[in-house]
Amino acid sequence: MLTRRKFLNASALAITGLSAGLSLSGCKSGKRDAGGKPFRISLNTSTIRTYQFPVEQQIELCAAAGFDGIELWISDIQKYLDRGGNPAGLARKLKDNRLILENVIGFAPWASDDETQRNAGQLQMQREMELTAQLGGKYIAAPLMGIRRIERERLDEYAQRYRHILETGRQTGVIPLLEVWGSGALYHLADAVHIALGTAHHDANLLLDFYHLYRGGNPFDSLQLLNVARLPLFHINDYPAVPPREQLNDSHRVYPGDGICPFPTILPFLFQSGFCGAFSVELFNESYCRQPAEQMLAVTLEKTKKCLNFNLI
Repeated sequence: MLTRRKFLNASALAITGLSAGLSLSGCKSGKRDAGGKPFRISLNTSTIRTYQFPVEQQIELCAAAGFDGIELWISDIQKYLDRGGNPAGLARKLKDNRLILENVIGFAPWASDDETQRNAGQLQMQREMELTAQLGGKYIAAPLMGIRRIERERLDEYAQRYRHILETGRQTGVIPLLEVWGSGALYHLADAVHIALGTAHHDANLLLDFYHLYRGGNPFDSLQLLNVARLPLFHINDYPAVPPREQLNDSHRVYPGDGICPFPTILPFLFQSGFCGAFSVELFNESYCRQPAEQMLAVTLEKTKKCLNFNLI
């Protein structure tokens, strides 16, 4: 039975898990990096997947374009390993190109309702966390894979499944970030927060995305209830006014600033609230890839910088 004392202790730990760290990692002081930016600008390699470059070339192109960090996909890393590469070599490639490995993208079904599939998914997540650590990464995406829709009366059960991979993360040194997907099972920010808090685990954290928040019908004002200083990265992209929100899919994402996302309001709020992690560009717009990759990445970075060039005073 959960006694009042245990409940209070668990609640305090959960709240600490989502709110700790503002004084240590926040940008309240207005500090900048050497280039004058309060945030890193990074690239999720989904943005260039249409080109089908090997992961080594993805890293080189990202660095040459001027990005600060990169998000790699497990599937691309695995292809590199299958060709005879090794984690140490890829870690060295990242270091030589002065890129921060912001996050790794995987799709292990760690939350499945099927026990056999869930156990296999949790083992897969453990292997992918270990690989991420070997590459020098500290975070891995954890979308609620294995579930087609959320049953809200079972949110606490999902929380325990998330806690399980958080504990695995403690062993590997990699934190799984519970990801909100606008058209997936976990599309409500409120449900994601419930699950994260329900773990009563200090490492519980979220991976948010401007497109996904909008696609899932989440008001951006909800971000005011979170300690965004604790978020290590935020996926940045934009979306058009047409088609309607409910009909949007990944291919509709556009460059930051080219759509209707209210960045002039949201970005200053995030900065003033202490966020100083990475804005990682995540696009799936194949029409952008009809030009040379170098040109496409130059445009991507230029537009993202322009979008982030707001008044920080």
